[in-house]
Amino acid sequence: MSVKELRLPAIEVKQSSGKTLYSFAVDGKLISSFAAISRIKREEDDELSGYQRPEVLSHIAEIRRYIESDSPMIPNAVVIAFDSRVKFIETQNEETNIGYSRFGTITIPVDSEENNQGKPGFIVDGQQRIAAIRDADISAFPICVTAFVTNEVREQTEQFILVNSTKPLPKGLIYELLPNTDATLSTHLQRRRFPARLLAYLNNSEPSPLKGLIQTPTNPNGKIKDNSILKMIDNSLSDGVLYRFRGIEDAPDDEENMIKILFNFWSAVSKVFKEAWNLPPRESRLMHGAGVVGMGFLMDAISERHRKTKTPTEEQFINDLTPLKEVCSWTNGYWDFGPGRQVKWNEIQNTTRDIQTLANYLLVQYKALVWSREPRNPAYSNQNQPLMF
Repeated sequence: MSVKELRLPAIEVKQSSGKTLYSFAVDGKLISSFAAISRIKREEDDELSGYQRPEVLSHIAEIRRYIESDSPMIPNAVVIAFDSRVKFIETQNEETNIGYSRFGTITIPVDSEENNQGKPGFIVDGQQRIAAIRDADISAFPICVTAFVTNEVREQTEQFILVNSTKPLPKGLIYELLPNTDATLSTHLQRRRFPARLLAYLNNSEPSPLKGLIQTPTNPNGKIKDNSILKMIDNSLSDGVLYRFRGIEDAPDDEENMIKILFNFWSAVSKVFKEAWNLPPRESRLMHGAGVVGMGFLMDAISERHRKTKTPTEEQFINDLTPLKEVCSWTNGYWDFGPGRQVKWNEIQNTTRDIQTLANYLLVQYKALVWSREPRNPAYSNQNQPLMF
């Protein structure tokens, strides 16, 4: 059985704790030849063994699609723990070496016939990225590696916990950054990018009735949570008035008319319900997540009634919202959701059930007080049928 050596340029870094790290680059497709996954499991004596979770196939598929896209980049290093068979040989060059780091070559024994337990390295962090590179339809993909040498599984486990227990980026920060990116992202973030762009217009454009009212990392004093606005926009983009202005095939989205509708509607809301506007959510359910999402469905319904008008005007929105003023309890009183279903104004919560209840109530009231004045619309033919979503 012949064992080959992989020799790679590397930097040795000695940290103040006395620990030593090695940094180098290697083709990601080669990593599985010298580093294995230590899967977490229970042995027959019930002792815990290993530390890595199973591969998440959907996550690997997302990364693989990104790697196979145009101009992918993975700047963050994977972490590998080596045993003492891996050696670092210093390059004698006093001009480039400094006190805590030195240049050299790292030598890694590689045996394609060796089973996982016999390999000199174990992947501490980055198994999904490595699996995606392994499976990707590309010839090579160099990746950065940070490594340390230890024969103790305990130390590998400790580093695994430390690396994977760091606090993730706040979602609000990610969403605020999304409109300024063009790269291929995960499916979830790709879907969020365009709504985040519309949110940025609403929060930062001078004519916007919501200017400065949406709470984001750069606007922490905003009244309305960014996620509530994103949900409202998402719903309309999926099956509401904003969907009408989505681009077909390669055609661009009609952002101008989307923004116009959002501006006109929320400007009308601020005027019709001015007593409940610009208050903290604890003082007004109009500014609360349930209110924002529920009103979004009402925006879609009003726009449907005025479908002949490409973008309903602020005046049209005001005329259709005004009859609802008397049946809304945004800041006091009770919501009358039907026999035995009177709910105090501030007991409406940002839950799926409460959002559905409030949205259906608003839509039924709108149909009874406004839509019923017009000739019967087939989409709303049953006066007693709640408008579920």
